[in-house]
Amino acid sequence: MKPELCDRPATELRQEILDGHLSARELLATHIERIGQCNPSVNALVTLDLETAMEEAGRADDRRARGETLGLLHGLPIVHKDCFLTRGMRTTQGSPLYRDHVPAVSSLLVQRQQAAGAITLGKSNIPEFCAGSHTVNTLFGATRNPYDLSRSAGGSSGGAAAALACGMTALADGSDMGGSLRNPASFCNVVGLRPSPGRVPQWPSLNPNNALTVVGPMGRTVADVALLLAAMAGPDARDPLSIEQDPAAFLGSLERDVAGTRVAFAPTWDGLPVDPAVRRVIEAQVPVLEAMGARVEQASPDFSQADHAFQTLRGVAFELAYGELADRHPEAFKQAIHWNIGVGRSAGGVDVARAERARAALFQQMHGFMQDHDFLIGPVSQVAPFPVEWESVHEIDGTPMHHYIDWMRSGYYLSVTGHPAISVPCGFTDDGLPVGLQIVGRYRQERALLEFAHAFEQAVPCRDRRPPLLSRS
Repeated sequence: MKPELCDRPATELRQEILDGHLSARELLATHIERIGQCNPSVNALVTLDLETAMEEAGRADDRRARGETLGLLHGLPIVHKDCFLTRGMRTTQGSPLYRDHVPAVSSLLVQRQQAAGAITLGKSNIPEFCAGSHTVNTLFGATRNPYDLSRSAGGSSGGAAAALACGMTALADGSDMGGSLRNPASFCNVVGLRPSPGRVPQWPSLNPNNALTVVGPMGRTVADVALLLAAMAGPDARDPLSIEQDPAAFLGSLERDVAGTRVAFAPTWDGLPVDPAVRRVIEAQVPVLEAMGARVEQASPDFSQADHAFQTLRGVAFELAYGELADRHPEAFKQAIHWNIGVGRSAGGVDVARAERARAALFQQMHGFMQDHDFLIGPVSQVAPFPVEWESVHEIDGTPMHHYIDWMRSGYYLSVTGHPAISVPCGFTDDGLPVGLQIVGRYRQERALLEFAHAFEQAVPCRDRRPPLLSRS
């Protein structure tokens, strides 16, 4: 056993396997051992099928021995968010209503990851129906932050982020409507990319024209995220938003000279309250960016129309997805979801028209803003990881939060614009809690975003600071 394998980047592990220095079975065995050490404490993985995973790893080793062409993710352990369908493996949506649900088909992104050679370990924990940026549900309980077990791991991809931070998996997938790829990545010192809508096609889907919700990759490094994106992306005719571009564009070295890059620095995203502890870490990145050769100026688009647009369109999406089910089983849904459904039901044609008009205006404004800047940066989350017992954040630096997504505006402001955004570790609070930097790129320019994020990551190698949990295991 080589436990340190679990902490190495997926790109390095893949190369070790391809070079014949490491077998898929050996790699999987170290991850199974790490799961046994860490998962009882963090509760990140809620459904496991390690026997089948080991069988798949054996088949992966046999394919390599026969000299067959190997996929991008050959032999790499991966976990799937518990909202994604996995054929033959329980998919619960974090709800008792789906406690024993075993799908007959897998979601497209799961199919693509497995076709690329990834070894499915199991499912990562989520909040009920992915509602909220704190991973807790009545079926499995809360996922805890590996850097402080008394704190939240974020959400809704919190199980994925915590599993990556602990080294229980090499890669993970996630989804993001209001920050669910980015917020848990920030909370757990890993990387999460929210791609442009359609970059990773979604199937099956009740709402295929929904540009608010995207799916994307998570990893411990930017290069790992790029590798997984290359395996997940690419057009599919069943998704009307899917982008016609060869996903091989995300392969190859991410090294790039970023000198002269124009960066807009938005420490409060146009006036949002931000925890002083978070703001100190974010502001400390300005001299780092300048040392990289970037030209940094404080500037932000106007996001004043984003709240109404996001809340209305989110409400409509929740009514579409869960309204009828909530009518049949009202007791099975938390109040926050009933509130979201209620927003959707009360939204008349005028409200929806206003929301769509605002979304169009925000996109055009952001597009114009990004002609004068290569990247826009600011905090991923307005707060550091909060106590795991909290349902949500109730105030930030003296400003009250009025509902459970109010504290997530630093995430959903960017969701409404449709521009790609990535969370990259950038530092820790004085209490040792991780903080991520949100880097926003130009529309559909994920390659450039990944290159700049990679350059920043090299300047601030925060991922080397492993969770205290590992030293106690």
